[in-house]
Amino acid sequence: MKKNLFTFEQIHIEVARNASDDFNLFHDKHKWLEITHNPFKGPIVLGFQLNTLIEYQMRLYREAQHEEQIIADKKLRFSNYQMIFVNALRPRQEMSLEIKKTLIKTIPELTLTNRVSIKSQGKTILLGYKKETQTPLFLADTDLSTLPDLNKVSDKTIVPGTEFFLKRKWMHNGNVKNFLSGSLAEQSDYFDELTHVAQYPEVFPCSLTSGALLVKAQLENHDFKANPMVYTSHDISVDRLLIQQLKNGDKLHILVKQLPESTENTLNHTSIMLRTYECYGLLENKEILFRIKLNLVPLEEIIKNLSSKN
Repeated sequence: MKKNLFTFEQIHIEVARNASDDFNLFHDKHKWLEITHNPFKGPIVLGFQLNTLIEYQMRLYREAQHEEQIIADKKLRFSNYQMIFVNALRPRQEMSLEIKKTLIKTIPELTLTNRVSIKSQGKTILLGYKKETQTPLFLADTDLSTLPDLNKVSDKTIVPGTEFFLKRKWMHNGNVKNFLSGSLAEQSDYFDELTHVAQYPEVFPCSLTSGALLVKAQLENHDFKANPMVYTSHDISVDRLLIQQLKNGDKLHILVKQLPESTENTLNHTSIMLRTYECYGLLENKEILFRIKLNLVPLEEIIKNLSSKN
């Protein structure tokens, strides 16, 4: 078991949100005050920041346990993050990240699994698993081969003949380095100009999904102050082979599809209906870099539910 202590400062939040174009008011050092009934009493750390910290600490753990050799030998191509957000984390709030010992399973397929948790001030912030597999754990059956040429589809529009909203992004090494630093990861472990090393981390391209969701909501005239939404979970599968091929200037097509809300899809067996999104990151040749299933809920509904219990 590995357990480390960390503290985010507000500058880490600023750097990470700027690098990923995340303009959510929850992270803004001024505008958090404008959110109706905001219970967090200040800006909060990005969910993808926490995921990136986990990614980096898991990298160090795998190296220490010599597990990266197992991943290579067994061709465990997909890196999976299964995270549930329980509470928010504020800057200057010391937190602990715990990584449990690796479990190796062979049924139904070879899987390396580690339980991870983040806690602060006696509260659980995040619970989840990091898993290495040969096939993606999430949204594996999606076939996107029939999509039109996304290079010819206008940015910030619905892809013709589909339910997907398209947001186009480009990879920039500077943004990636900043996001790593903002997430308390050592950027020099990924980038070294003197030795011509430029290895993209797994979570950064995924983090651009938040900005895509915000742009989509903005075009739909969503009121970010009166009706803020918060993440409750991230299920992420990243293609490790394609990540290794990413380079500065590469184009990324982010596709977002909102699923219909349902009384059968609720938060922790409450009456709060989850707003679920299926998101994909496609390279220029339509190869799927990442697959993400996100759940969000209105902050107002969470506050109501907590009030009813008190």
